[in-house]
Formats: sequence, C-alpha cells, structure tokens
Amino acid sequence: MSSDHHFQVDLRGVIDLLSDHLYSGPQVYIRELLQNAVDAIFARQHSEPGHQGGIKLEIVRSGNNPPTLAVHDDGIGLTESEVHQFLATIGQSSKRESLARDDFIGQFGIGLLSGFVVCEEIVVITRSIQADAKTIEWKGRSDGTYSLRQLDLDSEPGTQVYLRAKPGCHEFFETHFVRDTARYYGSHLPVSIQVWADDDHTLINETPPWRYEFTSTQIQNERFLAYGTAIFESDFLDAIPLSSEVGGVEGVAYILPNSSAVATKRTHRVYLKNMLLSESVDNLLPDWAFFVKCVVNATDLRPTASREGFYEDENLAAARDELGGCLRRYLFQLAQQDRQRLDRIIQLHQLPIKGLATEDDEFYKMFIDWLPFETSLGEMTLGEYRERHSVVRYVPSRDQFRQISGVAAAQQMCVINTCYTYDTELIEKLEHVFSGQRVECVDISELAQDFEDLTLDEREEIFELVKLADLVLQPFKCSADIKKFQPDTLPTLFTANDAATFLRSVDQAKEVADDLWSGVLERIATDPAASANAQLCLNYENKLVRKMAMLADRELLRRALEMLYVQALLLGHYPLKEPEMALLNDGLLGLIEYSVARGDDS
Repeated sequence: MSSDHHFQVDLRGVIDLLSDHLYSGPQVYIRELLQNAVDAIFARQHSEPGHQGGIKLEIVRSGNNPPTLAVHDDGIGLTESEVHQFLATIGQSSKRESLARDDFIGQFGIGLLSGFVVCEEIVVITRSIQADAKTIEWKGRSDGTYSLRQLDLDSEPGTQVYLRAKPGCHEFFETHFVRDTARYYGSHLPVSIQVWADDDHTLINETPPWRYEFTSTQIQNERFLAYGTAIFESDFLDAIPLSSEVGGVEGVAYILPNSSAVATKRTHRVYLKNMLLSESVDNLLPDWAFFVKCVVNATDLRPTASREGFYEDENLAAARDELGGCLRRYLFQLAQQDRQRLDRIIQLHQLPIKGLATEDDEFYKMFIDWLPFETSLGEMTLGEYRERHSVVRYVPSRDQFRQISGVAAAQQMCVINTCYTYDTELIEKLEHVFSGQRVECVDISELAQDFEDLTLDEREEIFELVKLADLVLQPFKCSADIKKFQPDTLPTLFTANDAATFLRSVDQAKEVADDLWSGVLERIATDPAASANAQLCLNYENKLVRKMAMLADRELLRRALEMLYVQALLLGHYPLKEPEMALLNDGLLGLIEYSVARGDDS
C-alpha cells in the first residue's frame, strides 16, 4: 500500500545552490530586489494607468550594527494571503498566475531568495492597493522559517524590503557598491530609482540612445558611438541600429575596431524589459556576425533560470534572423552609399570573413563580391571582376602568378592570384553557389600554347636558333619553342606543368640527400616523369631574340641561350639546381671573357 509524500526543501541548501551555481555573484541580490520592485509598480500601473511609481534604495547605518539596505517601492503591494502564497512558496509567482502580464521582469518567489546570499533574515513590510488592506510584516529566515503579523500602521500602498548584512558580506552594502550595482543593472528602467545614503541621494536612471528620435542619421550615429565608448570603453568603427518585432528587441550593434577570429564567441550586453540581463549573452546574433558587439533591450524573449541568458526557442531563432537582417541591410547600404567604410571593415576583418564564407553559403553570397583580390590587372573586388569577365580565371600559387601575371596582363587577360589563405576555396566555390558561373584554373604551359604562331618565313628564319636551343636545354629536361607574345620586352618564358615542377623539387632534394634517400626519391619521381613537360618559349617579338638568330658565333649563341634559360627560371621564381647554378656562373664568366677579349682585339 503506497501513500503520497511532499518533498522536503532544505532552504539553506537552495541558497548555497543559488550562490554557487545559479547566480554569477552576490551582487545580483540588488538586481532581484529591483526587479520585484519594478514589477510591483508595473502591476499597479495596470490597475491605475496614471500611476508613475518610484523606487528608493536606502543604506542605513546605526552605530556598530551591520549595515541595512532598505528597498522602498510604491507598487501594488501584497495582501496577507498573497504573502503566504508568493513569499513563502519557492517558485510561485504572482505575476505568472494572478496578473498574467507580459511586462514583468522576474518573479517574487525565487528572486527574493537571492537576498539570503548576503543576509540571514529578510523583513518585508507591505500593504496592498486593495480596499481595506492591512499592513503586513513578513520575516523570512535562512533556516527556512518565517513569521507573519499585521501592523497597526496606516501606511501607503507599496512594499519595503529590509536586509541586514551577515558576517563577511558588509562590502555588498557599501554606498558605492549599492549605487554602482543599481546603476549597472537598472539605469535603463523607466521607473525613477534613487539611492540614498547619509541624506545624500543619487538618481541612477538614464535614457538609452535607441529611445531617442534624432534629426539626422549623422547625429544618431555620433550618439550611438559615444554610448558604445562609454559602456564598452572602446572606439568602434561604426554603429548599426538593431530592431526585431519578434522578441521586442531594439538596440545597437558596433563594428569591432580590431580583427577577430570566427571561432571567438562574441558576447553581448543585453537588457530584458530594460533591466540588465547579462553582458555575456552569446546566442543573440547569427554566428556570422562575429565582427560586431551589441547592446540591446528585449521585451519578449525568455530568460534562463539564472536570468543571465536566453533560452533557445522559436522566438529567439526568429529574433536572431531579424537582427541578422538588420546587419545585412546595413552592409548592402554601405556597398551602395559608403564603399570606403565597407572596404575598411572588410580590410580589418578580411581573414575571418573569408574563412566563414568558405563554410556558410548565405554569408558567402553576401560578402563574396565585396572581397578584394590580387589580379594580373591590379587589385579589384570579385564583383568588379565578374562584371567585366564571364570566366573567372585564377592560379593557386604565388610562383605561378609571378610567372603568368606580366604575360597575362599584356594579353589583357585578368587572372586572380589565389595563393592567399582561403582564396582558392572561395573562387572554386563560385560554380557551386552561382549557377552558370564558369571558373578556370590557368596553367601557364597551356597559356603558352595559345600564343601566336610564326609564319613559315619567320620560322625558317629562326629554325637554327630553336634547334640549338633544344640541344642546349636537353641536359636540363627542357625543350625549346618560339612564339609571338606580349610584352615584347620579355625575351623568354619558362613554363612547366605540375609534373615537371614536382620533378624539379625532387632533383633539388636529391642534391642534399644521402644514397638511401636519393634512391627513394628516384623511385618517387618515376611516375610523374612521363607526363613532365618543361619548355623555354622564345619570344619572336623581342628584338634580342631576332638578333640572336643572326649570330654566326655558335659558342656565343650557346652562352646567350644558357643565360636566357637561367634568367627565365629566376623570373619565374624557380630555385636553381646545382647544374643551373654552375651554368649561371660559367655563363657570366664566359660573357665577361668574351667582352674582355673583344676589348683587347680593338
């Protein structure tokens, strides 16, 4: 036979749980008391629409006694039955069940418990606005007991809460601490809040900038930036107004003044119904908005139990999308009206922007045409490139770009250098994100094949030169050809496909390897050898090349071809192998000897 039993609640254990795990620190007791006071005023305004209301936090000191904090409000107050129901029942909320209003910030039951973090006893004196209501005194103690009595007082409706500091908590009752903490949490509340100490009082309220109406966007921007500097102690690049009907969100996003990583979790300062919720909310904006930090107020988002963040639900997801839309509209507006500012933002946050664009298609579509790239025709955004060229051409390495850029520019071919981090992935992604977009990786050896051929007479004129060049270059696994191409100041162009470039690196490694590793490298190089293709393309448009074709001195011509080969390697930023270094040294000495000999003959 079974029977039902009630859970036994250890209030001191609950208080320890609140202190150590739920709340960020003892200072939140001031936030919770402010929340209850503000909600009481909101409740009274619901019944009496003309009621303004106000809150007074008073620090009372008497001799050597511990300091006491008194919180006065002229809100709705509580009846005796409501005191039993709401103050003595953990988790019970007058706002949730009695009034069912959406304006309230917290709930009496759990919020009042935070006071026990800094005191052993809480005294509440309250009188309801109901007719013939009595003034009630409630004393709650941290051991889980409480007492209740009626007072023979004809007080005004409202509530006073008294907390006396327990040992070790006096610092949380200091005037500057109470004033600064009340301002920190409640400065944006629409109810007058004053902190009193020793007959001196301070009004802590200030109006946030998003509640003002400005005569111009420039004045608005200046005010927003000044506000951002004041609360975050940083000078931001720009300020973006934020608003979302879902969640009742309004506020400002600030463009960070320094580079940031995508992986860094961006936290934001968030108010809930004008009370500071947290400075560490990290799920309010889309993940791609890593370059902004924001401060906002929300009225209809659901806070977590600790009231220091938001629950992930449909409302938060919808609000996040709307706030992301605000940022998108701002960026598109900059692209049309203030490109210089947009470029500054992109320049500062370029690497994380590129990184996220490789992973997020929506973010990619938004940013890709604004990103700058190095091309053979100078730096330009991808949007400018795509407007001028139907095919996006690129080379994936710096050395390839150095080889090809001058030649491509002379042909008015625009080729992008994608050797930088993320650039190759971004360009190759174009075909997958934008239907119909063609992307082409340019091979320098294939580019040389498109150069203009010589006529039969021109080829006859140059035949012996090309034949000798083939013989000179044969030991270096390179062939010779001749074409017409621009610029005409360039006498030769060395081209090598991937297999030939790989073999060059293997040969260089073998020069410094021992016999064992040389054998291993030789076997590695066997497969690519068949497809390797390295070529020195002579430029018929170059005057020096045509003069060389007329030389009768074959030894001088051989030296000149060797030097042109080495020069082409150096222009292409290819490291020289040992035989090529020897060729360079011998060639220089040979040309010097030839010049000296000619000088002696004269």
